[in-house]
Amino acid sequence: MNASATLLPAVVRPTVEDRHWLSSDHCAGPVLELLHALDWTVVATPEANVLATSPDGRVYVGWLPEDPAVWMRGTVWRVQVQPAESDAWVQEFGIDTPAEAVAGFVAALVAHSPR
Repeated sequence: MNASATLLPAVVRPTVEDRHWLSSDHCAGPVLELLHALDWTVVATPEANVLATSPDGRVYVGWLPEDPAVWMRGTVWRVQVQPAESDAWVQEFGIDTPAEAVAGFVAALVAHSPR
C-alpha cells in the first residue's frame, strides 16, 4: 500500500532549545497545574510536600521532596492507583525525572476516565 505524502504525519525535529524540559528543574509545577485543571483535591503539607487525590479517590499523586522515607528509595514522586476490579499498584519517579514526564504519565493514566 502506498500512502500519499499528504497523508503521512509531518516529521518534527525540535531544536535543542525546545527540549529544555528533558533536564529536571526539580519543581512540581507542570504536574500540579494538570491536577488543578482536573479538579483534583490538592493539599500542601507544612513540610512542603504536596498530596493530591482524584475526584473518585482511586488515584493519589504525591510530590514528596521532604519525605525521608521516599528519599531513601531515591524517589520524589509517588503515583498510587486503586482500580475498581483489581489490585492496587504504585509507580514512583526519581528527583531527576522531569515534572513534564510525570505530568505526561498522569495525563495518560486518566485520559479515558471520567472526571
